[in-house]
This record gives sequence, C-alpha cells and structure tokens, in this order.
Amino acid sequence: MEQRFADYLDRVRAHRAELGEAIRALEDSLALPPEPVEVWRRRVRASLTELAHDLRDHVALTEAPDGLYADLVDTAPRLSSAVDAQLADHRYFLDEVNRLLDDRDSGEAGLDTARHRAAIEAVLARLMQHRQRGSDLIHSAYEVDIGGSG
Repeated sequence: MEQRFADYLDRVRAHRAELGEAIRALEDSLALPPEPVEVWRRRVRASLTELAHDLRDHVALTEAPDGLYADLVDTAPRLSSAVDAQLADHRYFLDEVNRLLDDRDSGEAGLDTARHRAAIEAVLARLMQHRQRGSDLIHSAYEVDIGGSG
C-alpha cells in the first residue's frame, strides 16, 4: 500500500474514533433520566448536533473523488455493491439526523419524547452496523484493520 493512501487510512481511523465518541455521547445522553425533560432534550440535542457534524465529515472524507469508497471500487470491484450500500446509508444518516434535529427544533420531539428516543436509537443501531460493514470492507480490500472499538 502506498504511503499516501496509508496516511489517508490513518485519517479515516482517527475520524472513526471521533465518530465513535459522538455515538457514545449520544447514547449517554439518551440514557439520562428524562426528567427534567428540558435538561434531557438539551443534552440529546447537543449530542445529536455533534453526531450530525461528525457524519458530514465522515461522508466528505470517505466519498471524496480520491477517497476511500472510490479506491475500494477501484481496488476490489467485487465490493462495489457493498460500497453502494454504504453510500445509501450515508444519505439515510444525513437525512434522518437532520430530520431528528428539525423535529427537536420545531417542538415535534417534545410532543413524544419516547418516539424521538426510539428514532434516535434506530439510527444508532443502523450506524453501528454501517461501521462494522465499513471495517469489513476495508479488511476485505486491503487486509487492514482500522479498529473495531473506535
């Protein structure tokens, strides 16, 4: 593997760790007692905002023309359908997290906190699957482990 791409994978690893921290922060916020409800909502909103930021960075990093997914398709064309699934996940995550933030801002989330929590938990569950598939893709194409804990 050329040094430039190895350095790029190091950036992917570092960003993966940041995204993992944002996920844990959101999980921790969701786990807070829901009373007083305004405190819970502010914490969840802050954590969801950080996740949205890290997701946008993740998409920009991995979907760049010379980024991870373009290289995966070039290096291992057999993985192109799995890459397509990852790209579809990106669209879902960006749309869904923005929708959840909009619900919170419009007051919709305050009407049904349990529904809002369940929707966030569904995003987090799918995000964990996405991260595992991403690790598996990288390992399949490059025989490199980018870390499963970050």
